Amino acid sequence: MRLLKISFFLILICSFYSQAQSTYVLDKDSASQKIRFELINNVIIIPVEVNGISLKFLLDTGVSKPIVFNFLKASDSLKVLNAEKIKLKGLGDGDYIDALRSSHNTFKIGNAINTDQTFFAIFDPRVNFAPKLGIAIDGIIGYDLFKDFIVEINYSNRFIRLHQPDKYTYKSCKKCETFNLEFNNNKPYLDAKVLTNGKDIPVKMLIDSGSSDAIWLFEDDEKDLTLSKNYFYDFLGSGLSGNVFGKRTKIDALKLKQFVLENPKAAFPDSVTIASVKKFKDRDGTLGGEVLRRFNCIVDYTNSKLTLKPNYFFKKKFSYNKSGLQIEHDGVRVIMEFDVYDNSTTFNPNSSGLQVKSILAKDYKYSIKPAYRVFNVIKNSPAYKAGLQKGDVIFEINGKSTHDMTLNNLVGYFYQKEGTRIKLVVDRLGKNRKFEFNLESPIK
Repeated sequence: MRLLKISFFLILICSFYSQAQSTYVLDKDSASQKIRFELINNVIIIPVEVNGISLKFLLDTGVSKPIVFNFLKASDSLKVLNAEKIKLKGLGDGDYIDALRSSHNTFKIGNAINTDQTFFAIFDPRVNFAPKLGIAIDGIIGYDLFKDFIVEINYSNRFIRLHQPDKYTYKSCKKCETFNLEFNNNKPYLDAKVLTNGKDIPVKMLIDSGSSDAIWLFEDDEKDLTLSKNYFYDFLGSGLSGNVFGKRTKIDALKLKQFVLENPKAAFPDSVTIASVKKFKDRDGTLGGEVLRRFNCIVDYTNSKLTLKPNYFFKKKFSYNKSGLQIEHDGVRVIMEFDVYDNSTTFNPNSSGLQVKSILAKDYKYSIKPAYRVFNVIKNSPAYKAGLQKGDVIFEINGKSTHDMTLNNLVGYFYQKEGTRIKLVVDRLGKNRKFEFNLESPIK
């Protein structure tokens, strides 16, 4: 199954206090530290220990200071040290939210330790990305980790390796390309080219490993960055300040020096979103996780370099959700499961022996299973025409129960080839209903 293509973005536009930079350090005898990660919806989830509490963080090149949120499960034991109230603003159609700025915290990632880490704590229950990702995450970390190491990101084998800069030696690599990075507000940018509407256009792109999308482009008539007529309006993702909407299309190609990605997906966010994120006037868009995962990367903030090497995912075609359904995790349900067994024995009438009657028995148990809910239906899509509605809870897909599926497994059905028949059983207001439709690409 293809990975769920739900975008996740976060960019802070608040003012940070100037202060001496804290530092992550490895044991002096260690040249590097390997850390396994989960790859969920094209974004990297790593284990992080905060003041002795084990949490899961999204690794995001596009964020400056760490953010800790949705951690009410740990609120009794995770202390917010030296706190002061501030307001944060991120992507989305909402306003600023209240947060606490906490300093002098201890963060541990593998064997890398920082005993003076500042982070922003968000307690607002509306800031909850777990339903869209399908797993609970507790925070986001980026620049503060990347600045202290040369970070190897191996998307193929799902690990990162933190290298001490003074002990790292670059290896010769004929299949690699190295890019110079430019930084603005501690965020990395590189120069690339997009081929669209028959024109080769130079662009400056934010490198954002925290976005699960492929490419964002900002419309600009002067640079000929314009949307073709072949597009559809869509929910693009969730940000710190709410939802993000825009138009999705495909462009002819993305060019990263010798590497050419053909017909990549591209999103053109609404003007409100662009106004909130385009603080760097030369920025033309974003390279997200669906592009980055096609390479194994060496991220070197110390020397302002990014090295890319194509991996197993490089030649994978870009694909859209062809159903029009956008699904989120909707908590859990208690399910009664039956085990049926037959206690009979074989009786031979020609032999002496005791006759045993057949006994059919049932054992049952209650299990906690995930539930999945429709949170958006794209107008005029196959699912929309079939009658699916926001709030429908999906019980079955093509004869299989969704209770034993991950969110990725379920949404993967919607990325199959055009014309594939989809059969759903959903719960709507306590009644089971059946729906059928054929997958249809929104972009021809």
